[in-house]
Amino acid sequence: MKVALYARYSSDNQRDTSIEDQFRICRGYADTQGWTIVDSYGDRVISGGSLIRPGIQDVIADANKGRFQILLTEAMDRLSRDQEDIAGLFKRMNFASVKIVTLSEGEINHLHIGLTATMNALYLKELANKTRRGLRGRVELGKSGGGLCYGYDVVKQRDIHGEVICGERAINDRQTQIVRRIFREYADGKSPKSIALSLNTEGHHGPLSGAWSPSTINGNRERGTGILNNELYIGRLIWNRLHYIKNPSTGKRVRNPFSTACGPDDGSGTLQRIL
Repeated sequence: MKVALYARYSSDNQRDTSIEDQFRICRGYADTQGWTIVDSYGDRVISGGSLIRPGIQDVIADANKGRFQILLTEAMDRLSRDQEDIAGLFKRMNFASVKIVTLSEGEINHLHIGLTATMNALYLKELANKTRRGLRGRVELGKSGGGLCYGYDVVKQRDIHGEVICGERAINDRQTQIVRRIFREYADGKSPKSIALSLNTEGHHGPLSGAWSPSTINGNRERGTGILNNELYIGRLIWNRLHYIKNPSTGKRVRNPFSTACGPDDGSGTLQRIL
């Protein structure tokens, strides 16, 4: 039997060698079964919440070409944690006459798809809730809830036990001068377009080390984007103003078009803090 191996890891908390570790134990199992390994596919530092991954897409394409009869992986959640995606992958493999076998669950059947996929989806939801709770705790302490703000640097520190201290930031003196200049020139009647042009002419890099644009300065008042609308510059730390959700078609996080901005700590998760 011809078999293909698949491995994935999703975060920096895992080592890059995690992929090789998964391949190693899968190779050992394939050898005991007398299977011939035709290829190995992997996705590094990519979430399992979507099938928009180069490795898994190559698996699907090669399965349809008849390159292998078995897809072997460490566990079903390596393939996907999303119920719809894992069910769709299972259907695609069935159509290509490919069996899915994992070291944890054995040969995957419809029962696995129903039960295990549900547990994986619940795991993702609980993980999101724990992450949100941790971020809120940081913000309540006046620390950063995530994201990089122009004028500040992320401070990487560890406590006495070697654990990473998250949310610390420090003022970037060079960028601070640019921020003050933008506010001063705007107050004097200069347009965002004119300010951006002068900053670019003088060779100053923007927030993402690229060129300044009028939208970078002016932004969107409702969404609180842009230098002029960032309330952190007046000592007000606002967290969770916008609600983002993963687009099922692209696998990318986008702003939820059906959500609305909320007031200060109205119980919805939005939190404002005066520093």
